[in-house]
Amino acid sequence: MYTIFVLGLDDVNSETLNKLPHASNYRFRPLLSFEELVEPDEIDLPGLLDKAQRQLESADDRIDAIIGYWDFPTSSMVPILCERFGLPTTSLEAVVKCEHKYWSRLEQQKVVDEHPRFDLVDLEGTPEPPPGMRFPMWLKPVKSYSSDLAFKVADRQEFDAAVEAIRAGIGKVGAAFDHVLEFVDLPREIAEVGGQACLAEEAVSGKQVTVEGHVYHGQVRVHGVIDSINYAGTSSFLRYQYPSALPERVTSRLIDVSERVLEQIGLDGSTFNIEYFWDPDSDEVNLLEINPRLSQSHSRLFEAVDGVPNHQCMVRLALGQEPGLPHRQGRYEVAGKFFLRRFSDGLVRRVPTAAELEEVRREFPDATVTIIPKEGDRLSDLPGQDSYSFELADVFIGARDEQELTATYEGVVDALHFAFDS
Repeated sequence: MYTIFVLGLDDVNSETLNKLPHASNYRFRPLLSFEELVEPDEIDLPGLLDKAQRQLESADDRIDAIIGYWDFPTSSMVPILCERFGLPTTSLEAVVKCEHKYWSRLEQQKVVDEHPRFDLVDLEGTPEPPPGMRFPMWLKPVKSYSSDLAFKVADRQEFDAAVEAIRAGIGKVGAAFDHVLEFVDLPREIAEVGGQACLAEEAVSGKQVTVEGHVYHGQVRVHGVIDSINYAGTSSFLRYQYPSALPERVTSRLIDVSERVLEQIGLDGSTFNIEYFWDPDSDEVNLLEINPRLSQSHSRLFEAVDGVPNHQCMVRLALGQEPGLPHRQGRYEVAGKFFLRRFSDGLVRRVPTAAELEEVRREFPDATVTIIPKEGDRLSDLPGQDSYSFELADVFIGARDEQELTATYEGVVDALHFAFDS
């Protein structure tokens, strides 16, 4: 019996963890709360680390592993706490090399060419677009999450507006990220940049796709390739779909790039997901970002198609054991996670009732719906939103093919009734 402490354990992931093969051999214990790690008004990283350490030191159970599946600060806290308690983990330096967007780009360009042109933007004085970079471009902090403060800018006016927004909000995550950087022996160019800098990247286009897997004893193993499909004309996700519909020669190239980059960064003993664009017209591949953790959004997709969620790899790695996932042993041929969104702010006047959701479950047994806001919420106050839209519901669906998948989603949406005041 292994006792595993989970940072920010929530109901959805608790259910997933307790359905794993051999779950009867695991005791999952919460470590800090979801609200402290995912929804804080301010990230007090030293305070979170101290509180987590006190909870672990006072625990009645032995400590066999510490895991976390949330973005920063959880992603950085896992290796720090594991090192303190002598548990298997990847290195904090490798995690930071993935999460510091500028450092990550510097490492990537040492071994691959499949990335967009990039450079820093000085937020002091009157910031200028980097020399030689063309519009449109993306401006983003070197550390953020859920696309917060990431802006696609088409001209100088939009560039200046994005700079002002980033200046105003960069400290919320950046100040805590600066504290993480104190734990790492940084190269001079990263020490000078710090955790509150702004990165510009030339915009790239094509089909967005994610390679997900793990690294164990230096060997990269890919679990699957997942398509990311946007709402038309936007950068906001409509759905993730597994398995990918890309040609095998393209997915093989993506896996090759992933292996070279992860070896360069030194990520080991960790799950990962790496986002890419592939342009079918030019056949150009561009790496977007590396996340040194599993994607929760893909967990039910793997479970539906392959038979086991990707959480299994996270748990086994944390115990120092070799991971493994079955292949195509699930109930469905294809699965998707859909994001029902609203593209303007509003005050939530009505959400689907419990009776309505129960009716959806009866009519669409292959779908699972999670409502995001509550009545009375202002959409712009919800945590973890991108810069252009607001999530109303997550809808997981398993199906025989893509046609059945999208038809089921359309039926679910028709049955979900929201109302808003502008």
